[in-house]
Amino acid sequence: MRVLVTGASGFLGRAVAARISAAGHEVRTFQRRPSGLPGVEDVHGSITTGADTPYAGLAYAVSGMHAVVHLAAKVSLTGDPAEFEAVNVGGTGTVLQAAEDAGVSRFVYVSSPSVAHSGSSIMGSDALPASPDQARGDYARTKAQAELLALAADAPGFSVVAVRPHLVWGPGDTQLIERIVDRARLGRLPLLGHGAALIDTTYIDNAASAIHAALDAAERVHGQSYVITNGEPRPVAELLAGICGAANVAAPAWRVPASAARAAGSIIEAIWRRRPDGVGQTDQPPMTRFLAEQLSTAHWFDQRRTRADLGWTPLVSLDEGFERLAAHYRVGR
Repeated sequence: MRVLVTGASGFLGRAVAARISAAGHEVRTFQRRPSGLPGVEDVHGSITTGADTPYAGLAYAVSGMHAVVHLAAKVSLTGDPAEFEAVNVGGTGTVLQAAEDAGVSRFVYVSSPSVAHSGSSIMGSDALPASPDQARGDYARTKAQAELLALAADAPGFSVVAVRPHLVWGPGDTQLIERIVDRARLGRLPLLGHGAALIDTTYIDNAASAIHAALDAAERVHGQSYVITNGEPRPVAELLAGICGAANVAAPAWRVPASAARAAGSIIEAIWRRRPDGVGQTDQPPMTRFLAEQLSTAHWFDQRRTRADLGWTPLVSLDEGFERLAAHYRVGR
């Protein structure tokens, strides 16, 4: 197939584009920065340009493609709600319309389990319906809206499937791993509550291979959503210790009550929103209510339907992932 991957300059997007290209498909990417991938054609542009006036870059990027894998999104703990709306909802609508206009037959929307997370524990659930009203924070809310928008476009000849990789990590990850390691190195990484909440995560190679599997299976499983994880839930304290051990930094040894962290997260979010434009716009708050909930409540998922429908199983175990992460840090030193 000829496949367009949006957002291929990001950690997951780059891995997905590389995986699909290695499988023998012709890959074109669309994002604002170079993907850095050999053997693919980069087209530069923004998915938020062209909602009212056609954008030539996106029209060219999607032309002649059989399939689109849409990863481009605003991913952040905080930020301008209007920007989340423009990128995650408006941008997804623009890419969907461009794909339909170009005669694309398969569309994989890369979503997030946060679209169905209301703040309470998730224990062994399958992919619950996306709920913008219950989702926590602007990122989750707009991703939920975008997932519903994408699935509503599913139609004969245009097969849409949504996949929700959960907490993707691996060597080179700046969203999760680098933040954990940096805070642990500075002694600013606490355990929230007892640290025993079971959490699923997804090693980067597994996330990429699952999205590739969804692309292959799209005409058979269209109209559905799937959560993707390693299927190896571990206590959050064990996960943090594994990441810190791989980076040769001390694991968190002090604790903060989960209720206190959630309350503090709400206050910090409010302060962050009120800062003047241009002040710390590229940094992230030390805590948000959503992050506190993620680190103190269980969230692990039933993977039987995902694996059966997509014909997929994880390639890399958590323990092997930690070994690869440790090797990455050894090389870095």
